[in-house]
Amino acid sequence: MAAAEKRTFSLPREQASYIDSLVATGTYATSSEVIRAGLRALQERDAAVDRWLREEVVPVAVAIQTSPERAIPVERVFDEIRALHAKRIDGNGNAS
Repeated sequence: MAAAEKRTFSLPREQASYIDSLVATGTYATSSEVIRAGLRALQERDAAVDRWLREEVVPVAVAIQTSPERAIPVERVFDEIRALHAKRIDGNGNAS
């Protein structure tokens, strides 16, 4: 592991208790390990979002700018969403 730098953080009681419980149950050896695991998960999520934007969102946006006629009008999208939602709800407002 790279050289460690010491940091001090303030956490809400609920988060501090959660860290303490993970250490107490042996899931992690120290609270620092819990924080490092959380930061790794955050980095992985951020990388996944960046990848999704770069590989899926940007190409679609470019395609729509290049050929706007290929786009689905927003009104149609919302009409379809409302229709799907209506199918899931019965006459009493309950999910079927």
